[in-house]
Amino acid sequence: MNDDGAGDSATLRDRLAAVGDGLPSREALPRYVAPLPKPLEDVGLRLAWLIVAVNLAGTVFGFWYYRFQFATTPAVAWPVVPDSPVATLFIALSLAAWRLDLDVPWLHALAFFGCIKLGLWTPYVQLFVNGQGSVPTWLYQFLVWSHLAMALEAFLIHRYADFPVRAVAVAVAWYGFNDVVDYFAPLAGDYHHTLLRAEVVAGGYDHSLPAHDLAAAAAVALTLLATFLALATRVKKLELELATRGGVDGPAGGR
Repeated sequence: MNDDGAGDSATLRDRLAAVGDGLPSREALPRYVAPLPKPLEDVGLRLAWLIVAVNLAGTVFGFWYYRFQFATTPAVAWPVVPDSPVATLFIALSLAAWRLDLDVPWLHALAFFGCIKLGLWTPYVQLFVNGQGSVPTWLYQFLVWSHLAMALEAFLIHRYADFPVRAVAVAVAWYGFNDVVDYFAPLAGDYHHTLLRAEVVAGGYDHSLPAHDLAAAAAVALTLLATFLALATRVKKLELELATRGGVDGPAGGR
């Protein structure tokens, strides 16, 4: 029995290793931009197609989850309503592009921003703004943990993306625009942020309640955090590249 178990484990390791052939190397980035242990990063990248499938399923579920909000939102604003499903779509497409050897820096930046922002914003809102309320326990737990998993996914991207400034600018523009129309100046009708149970009052939603400001502050802060982390990753990668070039090309006695 033990021998069979050991053989099964070895086979699984061999399969994972085979799938993981050609993984991008892990650069010596500081922990604050690359917090995941290398073995965990490697497993995530080896299972990229599985993660793509899971995120696409999450995207479908997310659009279904937003069906009632779509029904009360003018069609012109639909693209900015389903924030989490769009974020899971971005990370699915980003990982798929990497596996297909497609160079799409702006997509990788959007995926990084989306996973950081929605992966942290949703648990914060569910735990500290909305509370569980009448939401079934299974759904409440799913919303919290599945979004935290999104935040972890974001830290796979640095292995295959460099976050050039133009790509980061695209992500800042998209998510900055989302913040504006979600909380400050809607495109049409009501604000476009995910409906907050903490804003529910008799007859509708009251955006003058503190819940609106708390959600808005978190959204803006997370956009800034994602911007910092993306640009910091870019800078640290360039510093490593320059250091490597200096070590290889620089004269022994100085420049």
